[in-house]
Amino acid sequence: MIWLFLSISCSVLIFVVFKLLKRFEIDNLQAILINYFIAYGIGQMQAGNAKGPLQLFDQPWIWSVLILGLLFITLFRLMAWVSQNYGMATVSVAVKMAVIVPVSFGILYFQESAGPLKLVGIILALVAVYMTTYQPQKMKRSASAFWFPIVLFIGSGFLDAFLKYNEAELVPKVDQAWFASSIFGFAAVFGIILVLYQLLVEKKSFAFKSVLGGIALGIPNYGSIYFLLQALSMQGLESSSIFALNNVGVVFFSALLGYFFYKEKLSRINLTGIVLAMVSIVLIALVL
Repeated sequence: MIWLFLSISCSVLIFVVFKLLKRFEIDNLQAILINYFIAYGIGQMQAGNAKGPLQLFDQPWIWSVLILGLLFITLFRLMAWVSQNYGMATVSVAVKMAVIVPVSFGILYFQESAGPLKLVGIILALVAVYMTTYQPQKMKRSASAFWFPIVLFIGSGFLDAFLKYNEAELVPKVDQAWFASSIFGFAAVFGIILVLYQLLVEKKSFAFKSVLGGIALGIPNYGSIYFLLQALSMQGLESSSIFALNNVGVVFFSALLGYFFYKEKLSRINLTGIVLAMVSIVLIALVL
């Protein structure tokens, strides 16, 4: 369970860093690009010098890291755009509820257990995620708002399920650091294209503080993926339970952090969601 706790902690820390980026007026896209290079570098150091870039193209998961790298940068940019135009609550609900995709994938594809206690826990986790992030006053009404969350829902769910598939079917445990860093490496390549467009077409300048922001973001970003892969590879831990616990854990601790340290207001529905989150964690943990 330590790997899962570390993954959740890193994911929550990412949200803290994003708040700091806004406070210090650091360009998100530039910091994201640097973050991918930092995450890639950490993974390469962890994988060791024996893993050269050219060897990557001989691996059975080469196309997987290419797809995942593109998803990383695309979904994140889409999340940022939708949050600016339709409200962060819409994005939060769409992305967090996407946990149902990898959970269903684990039960259907890997024939994982689906006992009554576990199913109740997973259902409560989904309800808890929705209630904890429910903020209707921040959601803007628009016909397009109906479609963009669906795209985020499908994309985020596919990303998690695809990570599990690669971990189980294609990537040996010894290569997990290499696999994780390669995803970030391809995300960085796609990020370069976006930043070049920003610099050459939009005529924005590159700020040095974006490097500092990228370093602060890259360390927990890599940790969130690497530790999740470690948790998924542990014997006796089913992916359907891991994804449910990871998702509800991130929402739960993020809500508490926002309430106690950033004085963010929580409605009765949000507080009820936090209580349900604790109940779901206990129920799912009982069957691990």
